[in-house]
Amino acid sequence: MVTWIIVIAVLVILLLVVVGIYNRLVQAKNRYENAFAQIDVQLKRRYDLIPNLVETAKGYAKHEKETLDAVISARNTAYPDLKANTSMEQLMEELTSTENKIAFSRQAFNDAIMTYNIARERFPAIVFSGMLGFGSKEQLEIQFPDGGREAPKVEF
Repeated sequence: MVTWIIVIAVLVILLLVVVGIYNRLVQAKNRYENAFAQIDVQLKRRYDLIPNLVETAKGYAKHEKETLDAVISARNTAYPDLKANTSMEQLMEELTSTENKIAFSRQAFNDAIMTYNIARERFPAIVFSGMLGFGSKEQLEIQFPDGGREAPKVEF
């Protein structure tokens, strides 16, 4: 009878260890999947935002060229408030901010992958991770076959 109690206790402890390992691996897997989704959010933001900002800056630059031409024609009779410089500064700031957000998201993803790989490779998780379907994951290397997530070209 005591032998059965010991066997059952060992099995329960082993089961609890496996459940704990499984739960930690699921948590780490969900973190890296979320981190990858955040990269996509930032790439989409860049893809949508930058062309609109470029067109806005182009509009201001065109308006100022026309205004400057009118000023030259009229000489000292008109002094308009030119704002293309402000638009360009805002565009450059937004480009920098967007690229920084993308870089941060990539770094967060790679950190999450590292945490996941460490969790699955630590003992005793390494004994069970393969059996539970948790394989090793690679760091991020983005390929842009569809062109939808490449950095937009800023041309004037």
